[in-house]
Amino acid sequence: MSAPAPSPLAIVDAEPLPRQDEVLTDAALAFVAELHRNFTPRRNELLARRGERRAEIARTSTLDFLPETAAIRADDSWKVAPAPAALNDRRVEITGPTDRKMTINALNSGAKVWLADFEDASAPTWENVVLGQLNLTDAYARRIDFTDDRSGKSYALKDASELATVVMRPRGWHLEERHLQLDGQSVPGALVDFGLYFFHNAKRLIELGKGPYFYLPKTESHLEARLWNDVFVFAQDYVGIPQGTVRATVLIETITAAYEMEEILYELRDHAAGLNAGRWDYLFSIVKNFRDGGEKFVLPDRNLVTMTAPFMRAYTELLVRTCHKRGAHAIGGMAAFIPSRRDAEVNKVAFEKVKADKDREAGDGFDGSWVAHPDLVPIAMASFDAVLGEKPNQKERLREDVSVAPGDLIAIDSLDAKPTYEGLRNAVQVGTRYIEAWLRGLGAVAIFNLMEDAATAEISRSQIWQWINAGVVFENGETATADLARKIAAEELAAIREEVGEEAFAAGKWQQAHDLLLTVSLDADYADFLTLPAYEQLRG
Repeated sequence: MSAPAPSPLAIVDAEPLPRQDEVLTDAALAFVAELHRNFTPRRNELLARRGERRAEIARTSTLDFLPETAAIRADDSWKVAPAPAALNDRRVEITGPTDRKMTINALNSGAKVWLADFEDASAPTWENVVLGQLNLTDAYARRIDFTDDRSGKSYALKDASELATVVMRPRGWHLEERHLQLDGQSVPGALVDFGLYFFHNAKRLIELGKGPYFYLPKTESHLEARLWNDVFVFAQDYVGIPQGTVRATVLIETITAAYEMEEILYELRDHAAGLNAGRWDYLFSIVKNFRDGGEKFVLPDRNLVTMTAPFMRAYTELLVRTCHKRGAHAIGGMAAFIPSRRDAEVNKVAFEKVKADKDREAGDGFDGSWVAHPDLVPIAMASFDAVLGEKPNQKERLREDVSVAPGDLIAIDSLDAKPTYEGLRNAVQVGTRYIEAWLRGLGAVAIFNLMEDAATAEISRSQIWQWINAGVVFENGETATADLARKIAAEELAAIREEVGEEAFAAGKWQQAHDLLLTVSLDADYADFLTLPAYEQLRG
């Protein structure tokens, strides 16, 4: 008697979507189920290890480069695999969710790469998860167009030679996909996003002269990178494409990963494309890990922590040196400004700041950088063109002048800035507005002329939590307390009600967002990720 067939994945509590059968095929779901069976147990062990490491940091208030991997760092002989042609020039990358309009605009933007985002710029509703996959598949088949119902404007793809190369970002290891289950257990969102995309597109992308390329978010250790590498090896064998076809760029957006950059590249060396220097998630990770560390770890207002802060500079310079030593691309941070259609002066000032930021990155040795809006592509491009010229990158700049000691990465008190009352108000404002949009299914949201994503909400609520627990006294003499945060949140909710009007306020999720922000900002038990309790409230 033959063995019973493996249990198929069950689609749970999900309204049917148009054309979902093109994404959720039996073969694709069988592949995701195999990923789940093979890799979720290790993923669960690594999530538990995160908690153990956090407890150790709470005990010691310090971090260091790993003694057990010193030989990897000292061995100058190894390099990552050479970049494929489609990923050799990455001087400007645009980021954004995979809705239909964004898919077309990002591919047409003139950027070299589009980070097609299923993570922080996408609220993981079932519709966004499934139709985002469909939009990418349609784009590769050149059967995608879009007409805006309000403006009547139509969007279509440019010639293939003008389109950005797609690097897809799945969800982090910590998130589940509740709508796909195996034997009653939810499949990790990372494996759903990766699996569906890889299964449907890997061979087609090879035919197009590109490949299945990925950004890996929220990585906290080289062991998590090793898990991803094993996923890639399994997946390539499963669909029958050569090993090394997958390429991954890892976001160094956690403080623990900053101490393991070389080891992360080593684990992924046959599949590694580079590292990226994040900002808001990196600061969020510092607060999360060193929240018991006392006054010297208290961050000032997020807008006062620029990339030129000494501890941020140590992190970015070490990233460039590490990448170039190992033959990998170093990708810089985000220019999040959203140009105003009404205020030319606001644009002028912001564009000058963006230019200065991109000039600095190019001058420091980065091979490329991120923007959030197509209007910023030419500005960033000019900064990198001025340094690179006709060269695709500057990996030959080894930055051997850089020397970073372990303490440099966590020298938060080297920054001469303090939390302000206005910073607290801004954290409440931005946190409330972002969470409200996220609960409605929007992950990338323009707030006060900046494109914000889930990392914004994480640093906002983390700073409120940290300042209250540290008893910060602001410049106006007021002390950060839970009652003060509640008072400001109530004022902001009233201001939003007046701003948007009674009807729009009632139709939105403002009270829910206000309540959730206060929950994660004031609870004594600090939630590892805001998106975990938020996902429980996300409908669809």
